[in-house]
Amino acid sequence: MSDTTGKVITCKAAVCWGAGEPLKIEDVEVAPPKAHEVRIHILYTGICHTDEYTRSGKDPEGLFPVILGHEGGGIVESVGEGVTSVKVGDHVIPLYTAECRECKFCKSGKTNLCSSVRATQGQGLMTDKTSRFTVNGKPVHHFMGTSTFSQYTVVADVSVVAVNPKAPLEKVCLLGCGITTAWGAVVKQPGIAGSTVAVFGCGCIGLGVINASTLVKASRIIAVDTNPAKEAWAKKFGATDFINPTTLPEGKRIQDYLVEITDGGLDYTFDATGNVHVMRAALEACHKGWGVSTVIGVAAAGQEISTRPFQLVTGRTWRGSAFGGVKGRTELPGLVDDYLAGKVRVDEYVTHHRKFAEINEGFHDMHGGDCIRCVVDMS
Repeated sequence: MSDTTGKVITCKAAVCWGAGEPLKIEDVEVAPPKAHEVRIHILYTGICHTDEYTRSGKDPEGLFPVILGHEGGGIVESVGEGVTSVKVGDHVIPLYTAECRECKFCKSGKTNLCSSVRATQGQGLMTDKTSRFTVNGKPVHHFMGTSTFSQYTVVADVSVVAVNPKAPLEKVCLLGCGITTAWGAVVKQPGIAGSTVAVFGCGCIGLGVINASTLVKASRIIAVDTNPAKEAWAKKFGATDFINPTTLPEGKRIQDYLVEITDGGLDYTFDATGNVHVMRAALEACHKGWGVSTVIGVAAAGQEISTRPFQLVTGRTWRGSAFGGVKGRTELPGLVDDYLAGKVRVDEYVTHHRKFAEINEGFHDMHGGDCIRCVVDMS
């Protein structure tokens, strides 16, 4: 038992006080965990586009002030009453998609969209509808049930998983979102072995889809991105082809071009852009009769997708995937072990490193075309 057990911890956290504002590093008081809660010493965190989506003010459900961050790795500092799944000293990854194993979603065997903490998580609160964070006595919202931009955070016990301590947390923290999302979207979808695949968008998620498609032995993997610098990245992760839509002949749509060069279209396509027009292109690049298009990218508030119904009537399937369909507490430890065994790439995604004091610069890095993931050292 640590000497901080049961006590309020004062530490540093990057707080976003309002939409569109830069993060401000503040002294934050972190309350001890209540029943079925875990307090984690966060050592490293990735910066994801979802953090920027909320910070920018584009998220209609964004709440302020808030401590963002959801790709973290840390060590359990203390646990609340009734916690049996993790213990003090465990190396853990917080999970923005909980897994209670008791709700109808968890029991269904059909989805990973656990409902146990979803309502209060969306309100930026713990399950008792209060926050564990305060700055100068003012409550600060939690984010995605994780808030990894704080040196200490409190999460529900259904929202954290212990992983192999041999795995470097500065790398496997990224399994808390992007890489796992991409891996699950591919590996959990049957039939990709021997099939053709197109991936729209070559950021962290898109590269993850390319990598996972090589793991399941897709026969052809076409990467699509408007940034020519992404070609080398896509090929490094296993793409067989790279197409920049901006270089096609004038008036030629990417979906029409893909249908032409693949004898009728792709077996599987993935959108990793969050752009609704690209989502349509990804669907329409699918083969008639059996093509499946998966939406992974998160579109801006109020955006809608459209296509001619005939596209679906003639046998294409449009589907979505959240956290890749992965059940975090059950499946993430195995994914970490696969990483340690060299089966899953993680290290290659880390292109930028920042100290905690430079976290705003990390957001600027993310917008640069040469950044796949920036990892922040929280010490």
